[in-house]
Amino acid sequence: MTAPLSLVVVNAGVSDPSSTKLLADRAASRVRALGQARGREITTTVIDLRELLPELPAALASQHFGEGFKRAIAALVDADGIIAAAPVYKAGASGLFTSFFQVLDNDLLIGKPVVLAATAGTARHALVVDEEMRSLFAYLRTLTVPTSLFAATEDWQDKALTGRIDRAALELMLLMESGFAKAVRDESWQSYQHEYGSAGGTELGIDLESDLMRLATGRSSKPKP
Repeated sequence: MTAPLSLVVVNAGVSDPSSTKLLADRAASRVRALGQARGREITTTVIDLRELLPELPAALASQHFGEGFKRAIAALVDADGIIAAAPVYKAGASGLFTSFFQVLDNDLLIGKPVVLAATAGTARHALVVDEEMRSLFAYLRTLTVPTSLFAATEDWQDKALTGRIDRAALELMLLMESGFAKAVRDESWQSYQHEYGSAGGTELGIDLESDLMRLATGRSSKPKP
């Protein structure tokens, strides 16, 4: 019997209900329907990032993960596919969304198929998905599907949004079925560096009192004896 495929939905919407969650849920529902049609069971886990807000400061400051973060990370480790959805504020994905992914092990999501989705009040933010979010997930070395999802207020009644959701869901389904992410994890997981954040903790080893760093931070160099 073929094992179920695991789909994880990361929702950065902060209201309940929210347009971000609605878009993510529509995409997840379509993936499950495709799985059923193809004879594959899809199990779904939803990570609502607003529930992790109390744990976020410690995760950002010291990589100390509370129980909610630990459950979210465990779900992502086992994920065969991910739908990552964020609201757009001031021409960028929300800070909650980017902060969550920035504190994860840099190698945690290698090879994971991902659908990127975003919502906003105006179509002027439409490029945030491909210009900002796709760059973040490229750094994390995921396999983002070709079709990204964006919904402004006027898009919800547009059949074109349904068409994009269908395309993205099929692309994700095909990548999930390929088993690429699991093969990477099983065969080469130990060969990666597994650092946290862009600096990997190396900022702790910088001598902030050296002449060069004092000048770089706008302070005068130490007087010579």
